[in-house]
Amino acid sequence: MTLEQKIGQFFFPAVFINDTEENIQAMEQLIRDYNIGGLTFFHSRASAAANYETKKNVIFNDNSYHQLKDLIVRYQNCASIPLLMSIDAEWGLAMRVEKTPQYPYAVTLGALPDSESHLVYELGRQIGLDLKSAGINYNLAPLADINNNPNNPVIGYRSFGENKEKVARFALEYLRGMSDVGVLGCLKHFPGHGNTNVDSHLGLPVLEENLEQLLENELYPFIKGIENNVDSIMIGHLAVPALNEGKDTSATLSKSVIEDLLRKRLGYDGLVISDALNMHSVSQLFDKKGELEWEAFNAGNDVLCFAENVREGIQEILKNASPLRIEASYSRLMKCKKKANILDNHQTNQVDLDFEMTSLLNMKLAQSSITMIKDTGNSAMIFESCNKGKLALLSLHKSIDNPFFNSLTAALEAPLFSVDIIAKQTVTSIEQNLSLFDTVLIALYVPKVKPTNNFELMPEVLEVLDCLLQAKKCVLYVFGNPYALQALPNLKLAAGIVQVYQDFIEFQENAAAQLLNNTLCEGSLPVHLNGI
Repeated sequence: MTLEQKIGQFFFPAVFINDTEENIQAMEQLIRDYNIGGLTFFHSRASAAANYETKKNVIFNDNSYHQLKDLIVRYQNCASIPLLMSIDAEWGLAMRVEKTPQYPYAVTLGALPDSESHLVYELGRQIGLDLKSAGINYNLAPLADINNNPNNPVIGYRSFGENKEKVARFALEYLRGMSDVGVLGCLKHFPGHGNTNVDSHLGLPVLEENLEQLLENELYPFIKGIENNVDSIMIGHLAVPALNEGKDTSATLSKSVIEDLLRKRLGYDGLVISDALNMHSVSQLFDKKGELEWEAFNAGNDVLCFAENVREGIQEILKNASPLRIEASYSRLMKCKKKANILDNHQTNQVDLDFEMTSLLNMKLAQSSITMIKDTGNSAMIFESCNKGKLALLSLHKSIDNPFFNSLTAALEAPLFSVDIIAKQTVTSIEQNLSLFDTVLIALYVPKVKPTNNFELMPEVLEVLDCLLQAKKCVLYVFGNPYALQALPNLKLAAGIVQVYQDFIEFQENAAAQLLNNTLCEGSLPVHLNGI
């Protein structure tokens, strides 16, 4: 191949499962014309990277999975060298594709005891099999970020927690599971996106730590990944002034971060991939098309993810890069393609989705992650109040017809209430309805996983909680991001608090079983919560 054709391999433009035929054909032509090396799949243009904040409506399509499989075949047929098909599937294909298996968020996995780390391996393996069923051979996951900032708007639930050893250990188990079924993985977001409070899709986060502090904490999981020959490392769009002579230069565009720190000091010679180049923290820095792609390559990235200026970017790199550097990046990419076993075989979808296996795994994860935060004899109190006719069950943000309550009602004969569709009289009516009861079992379904606007917890729900916690014996089961507990009023007044993390059927049914049987909760909070 010519140098120009080899440079084309470094480009991984975004493709969209739900797109127009015109756009699909344009991408097919791009692959043919420029020898593209890989693609990164998103559900649709409205949901991709920085675009999701535009509030465009995402149109759901139950046929997305089959469209994904068909598109992969079409795109592979256009490639002279088989494409690496990548996707960000941190908690499974369901992160991008409807009607596909979904697994727990990393924060839920972080609640697992160390003795159950094999479940993280099983999760990585199962996600790998799901991806292979569609023809995907490269997962841009997991995170190696240590979430040590509770106000982080974009990492939080996507991190295994705040303990660096556990983050490293679980990230490696996840990678090992995928690798064992032939799917490449990626540690991100180097040098660590956890201790930031800006969403890099929209702006540039700044890490204030110096090199010593980074080596002690943020970099630890990446160092362990390098020691274990991680397939690839993604560079985050975040600035580390201490490593850039005090400048707020994105790590994606920083030779001192990639070449000096990652390559030379940490000794990493594997594939380096940029975070999506359409993200606002870098996408608006350069007026000339192709300049961003060149600057990212020049800084040390081998693969340019979500590159929007392929033709111009190739020419800028060809004009400015040395043949030696081009050959080095090309060699790293080919090594990954060889490991993924695609150079002699375009298609890798030899397995089918296994929803039954997903459910079994999710039940095991539910049983091992459920976390008792406060216990004053919760089960005994619930049954005693029930026998006296003094127990009520209250669902917040979901109707009473939920798997948790449905699993309880055969054993607990108690009236059911909900605050789901808010009306003006809700708080008053709930207080009146519950006035005859001294104990309330509350199921709180946290509406959103991100902390914006108090996780979208309705003010009326918080008001109801405030009143009940002050007036009743309340046992609270929380289905959602544990950080949401910090948004709840008077939580110290709760008689009992159980953190369940997910609202999957398996997690709700397991929570009910735990309450009815008073079984030991094996999980522990993966993050520190103020006031808890």
